[in-house]
Amino acid sequence: MKKKQVISMLLAGCMMFSVAGCGAGGKKDGAAETQAKETTAKAETAAKEEAAGAKGEKEAAPESGKAEGGGKLVIYTAADQSEIDLYISGFEAQTGIETEIVSAGTGELLKRIEAEAENPLADVQFGGTPSVVLPYSKYFEPYTSANEEQQIDSCKNVDGTITSYNVLPFCLIINKNLIGDIEIKGYEDLLNPELKGKIAFVDPAQSSTGMQHLTNMLMAMGGEDEEKGWEFVKGFIANLDGKLLSSSSGVGKGVADGEYVVGLTHEGYVTDLINDGYPVEAVYTKEGILVSASTVQIIKGCKNLENAKKFVDYVTSEEVQTEASATLNARGANGKAPAPEGMKDIAEMHVLVEDVYQTLEKTQSYLERFKDIFTD
Repeated sequence: MKKKQVISMLLAGCMMFSVAGCGAGGKKDGAAETQAKETTAKAETAAKEEAAGAKGEKEAAPESGKAEGGGKLVIYTAADQSEIDLYISGFEAQTGIETEIVSAGTGELLKRIEAEAENPLADVQFGGTPSVVLPYSKYFEPYTSANEEQQIDSCKNVDGTITSYNVLPFCLIINKNLIGDIEIKGYEDLLNPELKGKIAFVDPAQSSTGMQHLTNMLMAMGGEDEEKGWEFVKGFIANLDGKLLSSSSGVGKGVADGEYVVGLTHEGYVTDLINDGYPVEAVYTKEGILVSASTVQIIKGCKNLENAKKFVDYVTSEEVQTEASATLNARGANGKAPAPEGMKDIAEMHVLVEDVYQTLEKTQSYLERFKDIFTD
């Protein structure tokens, strides 16, 4: 079974459906045309039988090893090659379903799905986060994964259309060579005067990581009293001593290189730095942490619905997420999958459940208030 990968969105526009005829691993054009005609004939026969209410066996039975729906699946994704190899190639190998891939940025793909709503050209959108994907939920098919009961609470499919497959906890990163006797177990410890000017934080207006930590602080330190949360943020900003970074990667690098003692980041950066030999470690704030999920959605009106459902079930399975933990250092949303080696199990963390709708509504006001406090 051969997978077609269409990297350029421009090429994707003109190749999406011709690729099956002209990109099948060296087949001649005539053979491809014959195959296309045969496929069309089978589809017409099936439609006539259904319209006539035929109950007998169809003349064009699926090939062995393929799922119903033609044995194909078209996937829009922003995933990198390592994820494609694990999730998509693994899905092909296990199911025999042939995939076609269109790769581009998540925002670009979501706009494409919106534009194609009357005639979807893909079946699945693989990748994204709830806050980015949620505004487009009307373009996705309602579906609850077969593994939904195993999902951790913060990754439940409450919307009905958005399924999480990976989860990325937000955390602090500390330089073990610089921390000395300073104790850091949570946000409260970041107000320690000894840390003034030694905290790496990215501008929430420039980075989703910074925005997530700002939201996390307000929830963890204020609870239902948002103003109490803002009082903490004022003290935190004062301890930044006027230093605010412009990129998320700068936080991890600044701590790893010894420019800062502690930073606010996510687990992925910390894991990479540990694997690269830097003297850093992750601290999951005792007051509670937010997690960012990677999501998969079935496109409404897609042509290969049953295969799309199989894909969602596959990527959320304990088996696949266990493999992702071992090979990609990815933390699965399936609560039965183990944490990456050397990382804390998510069951041991105090995970907060975010109201994504509320965060979306308040994002701009949060950014404006943070800026006012920082520049005051």
